[in-house]
Amino acid sequence: MTRLGPDGRRPLLRTVVGEVLRRHRREQGRTLAEVAREACVSMPYLSEVERGRKEPSSEVLAAVCDSLRIDLADLLAEVGHDLTAGRAPVLRLEQARLERAARLSPPARLSPPAPGSGGVLLLAA
Repeated sequence: MTRLGPDGRRPLLRTVVGEVLRRHRREQGRTLAEVAREACVSMPYLSEVERGRKEPSSEVLAAVCDSLRIDLADLLAEVGHDLTAGRAPVLRLEQARLERAARLSPPARLSPPAPGSGGVLLLAA
């Protein structure tokens, strides 16, 4: 099970990024205007980012993180944690590829080698 938004769908990355940025700003007791001024972004734009309505560039994220005195890597780790904490682990890409291939491929029909043929039967796990 994955975290679902109020509409029953997975939240967008920009929504969770905004939530984490707002949480840090509020924990520090800082205003939107203070952080925006320090990050050299407009206050309305930062507000849109915090509400998940705008998807900030990496440069804007770095500037806001600098203003909040948090590492960009820590922000991303916290976003990842918020997306997966208390939920099923993230599906790894290789696992997803294998599952997709299994769904798309017709089941293989393998028969054991005839006795004495010296044939080899390969099994995959």
